[in-house]
Amino acid sequence: MANNKALLLRAIHWLIIINFLGEIFYASWMLFVILAPKDGSVGPLAERALTMPFEQMATRRLYAIECWIAMAGLAIYLALTEMRLIFRSKTQ
Repeated sequence: MANNKALLLRAIHWLIIINFLGEIFYASWMLFVILAPKDGSVGPLAERALTMPFEQMATRRLYAIECWIAMAGLAIYLALTEMRLIFRSKTQ
């Protein structure tokens, strides 16, 4: 019974991590491939942002925010789970 519970918790743990990674890859793909500037250039927009349509720029910003939130969520989740393991090992 305890082994099944540990297996379920490990599966949920990896599901959370895979969900965060999927969101990061999806938002990055949308940002850098789908909503890339039409002139085919790569890298920071710099002055090209001035010539980009407002709707496309707003959409890019929303995907960028979504990507940063997913990265921050993953970092916080991993930090909390690793801290729990560190504190548990020190008390035993």
